[in-house]
Amino acid sequence: MTVTHRGRFAPSPTGRLHLGNAWAALLGWLWARSEGGEFLLRIEDLDAARSRPELGEALLADLGWLGLGFDGAPVFQSHRLGLYRAALDRLRQTGHVYPCFCTRSEIARAVSAPHGPADEGPRYPGTCLALTPDQIAERGRTRPPAWRFRPREGLTEVHDLLHGTVVQDVAREVGDFVVLRNDGVPSYQLAVVVDDADTGITHVLRGDDLLDSTPRQIQLCEALELPVPTYAHVPLLLGPDGKRLAKRAGTPSLADLRERGVPSDRLLGLLAGWARLGDGRPVGLEVLAHQFALERLPRGPIAVNLDQVKAALFGP
Repeated sequence: MTVTHRGRFAPSPTGRLHLGNAWAALLGWLWARSEGGEFLLRIEDLDAARSRPELGEALLADLGWLGLGFDGAPVFQSHRLGLYRAALDRLRQTGHVYPCFCTRSEIARAVSAPHGPADEGPRYPGTCLALTPDQIAERGRTRPPAWRFRPREGLTEVHDLLHGTVVQDVAREVGDFVVLRNDGVPSYQLAVVVDDADTGITHVLRGDDLLDSTPRQIQLCEALELPVPTYAHVPLLLGPDGKRLAKRAGTPSLADLRERGVPSDRLLGLLAGWARLGDGRPVGLEVLAHQFALERLPRGPIAVNLDQVKAALFGP
């Protein structure tokens, strides 16, 4: 039977799962299950300096406590480096990428480097774009290059199921972006595109802080001749400081809730209330999957009230 909806949750094992992680995981799972589809788990552990194997085991326990089941074994990015290298080779062969020997400080000092998206830093001024083969060989003797993707000119459209059509001129607004760091680690942009295509992901639900990344990923899909998933970028949970919710905001991690014996249906009820799928009272996954509808989700960010969280999870 052909699967028409396959989603995924893709956490990084760099810290304990918090309410924001549970929010994205639950909504993605509900969307897939409400469509009779599959839901996969991918562990994004390419950042070896920050990723810890024991945290990967802990997040599996947290997700199990929440009741979320996944189809198939977890996929670990650290086991898939060959796929990313093959994708980079294809981009090299088609002339979509070029080696870059610039340091971050050199880019930051460049007068012609206006600031791009926050995840990219200053917009790359194209210093290494026109290097000759001899110059590349000479510079490569003292510093391994990063590899940059050169986006096509013009607007890239994202057809998002929650935000509508979003357009971005990647070449002008982002510039040539890194797809392989000079330490040999693939960038998030390249890895996510390769992984989604290789595992047959058809629908991507994630936080709307990643909406700006999507045009870059669509351009990589086009260059690699890979299918473009259907996107739905959900609003973020915000802490009292107005920033993206994290454990530092004073909310408990899922591990905290497990260790304190909090029933998972309390957290499900709290999340469902924020998602306009319930009234905040404890609820089961089966009920939520039955009544889930993407169009019911809020479009704007959700301010998390810490007193409300404590009351919902621990009682008065």
